[in-house]
Amino acid sequence: MSTSKRQSLEREEARKELLTILKPGDTVYCVLRHVSRSGMQREISLYTEGMVSLDHYAERVLQMRRGKRDGLVVSGCGMDMGMHIVMNLGYVLFPDGFTCTGRDEHPNMCPSNDHSNGDRNYEPHQHTSGGYALRSRWI
Repeated sequence: MSTSKRQSLEREEARKELLTILKPGDTVYCVLRHVSRSGMQREISLYTEGMVSLDHYAERVLQMRRGKRDGLVVSGCGMDMGMHIVMNLGYVLFPDGFTCTGRDEHPNMCPSNDHSNGDRNYEPHQHTSGGYALRSRWI
């Protein structure tokens, strides 16, 4: 089996596993493992509410690499890089969007950005972007 085909298969298996772990509205917790001296690179680990590590799956799905301290290596600065990783995870897991979680299912209501931009409908309907399907929090 070719390397690209094997990587594609691993990526799809990791995506399926993440879909069994994460649902729209879930919170993904970010832990800062390391910041480079220049401040332009970070290692960040991801966990579920039950403190289950998502790094192995996220590494495969997002095609990122792991650093020396076992975190996902992300470059850049000037923005919330934990949220950046979690949003990209949402885009990959829910490419066609997700069904609105409403007000009652999760304590902070539906995480979709649509509700901040005029959509006050919390009845079940489809949000077009999967990027806001998951919440990110730092611990």
